[in-house]
Amino acid sequence: MYNAESNRVSAPKVGFASLGCAKALTDSELILTQLNAEGYQTVKTFQGADLVIVNTCGFIDDAVKESLDTIAEALAENGKVIVTGCLGAKSGEDGRNLVRQLHPSVLAVTGPQATQAVMDAVHTHLPKPHDPFVDLVPNVFGSAGIKLTPRHFAYIKISEGCNHRCTFCIIPSMRGDLVSRPIGDVLTEAQALFEGGVKELLVISQDTSAYGVDVKYRTGFWNGKPIKTRLLELAESLGDMAHGYGAWVRLHYVYPYPSLDDVLPLMASARILPYLDVPFQHSHPDVLKRMKRPASGEKNLERIAHWRSVCPDIVIRSTFIAGFPGETEQEFEHLLSFMADAKIDRAGCFAYSPVQGAAANDLPGMLAQALREERRARFMEAAEAISAAKLQQRVGVTLQVLVDSAPGLGKKGGVGRTYADAPEVDGVVRLLPPEKISKTLKVGEFTKARIVGAHGHDLVAQPI
Repeated sequence: MYNAESNRVSAPKVGFASLGCAKALTDSELILTQLNAEGYQTVKTFQGADLVIVNTCGFIDDAVKESLDTIAEALAENGKVIVTGCLGAKSGEDGRNLVRQLHPSVLAVTGPQATQAVMDAVHTHLPKPHDPFVDLVPNVFGSAGIKLTPRHFAYIKISEGCNHRCTFCIIPSMRGDLVSRPIGDVLTEAQALFEGGVKELLVISQDTSAYGVDVKYRTGFWNGKPIKTRLLELAESLGDMAHGYGAWVRLHYVYPYPSLDDVLPLMASARILPYLDVPFQHSHPDVLKRMKRPASGEKNLERIAHWRSVCPDIVIRSTFIAGFPGETEQEFEHLLSFMADAKIDRAGCFAYSPVQGAAANDLPGMLAQALREERRARFMEAAEAISAAKLQQRVGVTLQVLVDSAPGLGKKGGVGRTYADAPEVDGVVRLLPPEKISKTLKVGEFTKARIVGAHGHDLVAQPI
């Protein structure tokens, strides 16, 4: 008699570590989906696995160190390691592959978005004969594959690569130029995720506003209907689809091109969340020029004012760099003034860090590390004051909250997020125990809650 459980236990085990950004996470999900489809077991530990895959990040020095440390840990605990991801595409000072140079015993090294190359390496070092009883086992998300996020939210990547050549960034050298996914494929995956129970879909890419530029916004098809490969049409379709499932759609990594204005009415009418993740990076025109940033930075205040006039509830999150090479005190003060005027709801800031291979390393005027860190601290002090004031304005307001944690059906409270809070990068809502005995909280479901307080980056709310 066939015993599926005993067969599954004896299936080859692959340890897996996923590092880096949400875009790397979606790469990991593709690899895990393929491993699962071919009958491999995947585990979170290195010991006891037949081999280990490490999906790395190679953007900033701290991420490179974390990736190299994880590779070393996997080699020490297991010995059989396949490396993939952005760090796998980096070269050392002598031009040789950095990972191979520092860890010559790894079995294979690939760059990012290399599912087939990873699977080829797995097949070489851990062959798995075809087994019709366990191969192609469906999962909860069907054609959307395996997800590493909690079941109620998921990232959907709409493109790879980037056409910009920002001087502080090496992503194009690792991930290549912009390649947009066919819009029909994106919408098919989105529908599978919604059908599988996803209540929040987070749209990601290197440059979400540029979706379709590489294919000249060509017409694609979904469910037999023509649809342009463009952000506006994609957002409209995702918004309409999400409405049928009572779900959210959130846009990330959106550049402030004028064409973005066309998407704002969708936010104002609640078809997609009134939330924009816009990486401004700086405000001073001269710094932006040295960064080679796209769009006209000097018009960003006007754009923000326009967005808020169209959609007063909009929440804007952004990231900035302090201490970029050549940044003068006057240019930094310009950034602080921009923050005071723009009142960015959520802001993060990095002290400039030289990244091997980035053009900015050759710019004159490299600032001392201490000065870069001091400017970052001054920026964050200003940004956090703005954010705290914005959160105080929400006290007394009733909002829809997506529940992320609710031990014991939330009888002692829980944790959730409003439309203003993206997972892992923004604050949370601390939910108090419900006043009504019959009221319960369930992970992945929405509850209405009255905001009763604000502490730091987080809100406190009473479920109603």
